[in-house]
Amino acid sequence: MNEQIQDQGGGRGGLWAAVALLVAGVAGYYVMSDQPAWQRWLVVVAGAALGVVTFAMSGSGRNFWQFVQDAQNERRKVFWPGREETWKTTLVVFVFASVAGLFFWLLDLFLAWATRHLTGQGG
Repeated sequence: MNEQIQDQGGGRGGLWAAVALLVAGVAGYYVMSDQPAWQRWLVVVAGAALGVVTFAMSGSGRNFWQFVQDAQNERRKVFWPGREETWKTTLVVFVFASVAGLFFWLLDLFLAWATRHLTGQGG
């Protein structure tokens, strides 16, 4: 955790270039309104693909990929409960939710009864 993150250079230029390529692809869809739909969609897909490749090769993209790899490593370290423990926990949650629901239902009945009698509407 004490690793120094080195600046890969390039600043945010690669990120802005990726966004510009994506926007250019979408803009191309509308500019080519007289062309067949498949050609228009091809321009959008090409712009998105070039944007993704440009982002992946930028410093931000490399940092993002490192984050994804670190997240995968942490996910592998997580303890996942077995089937029996999952069922027991589910049963405990269901029982406590049912008890809480019953309690609040009875409390609501009592408060409604008390309100009716205090206001003189419960004959």
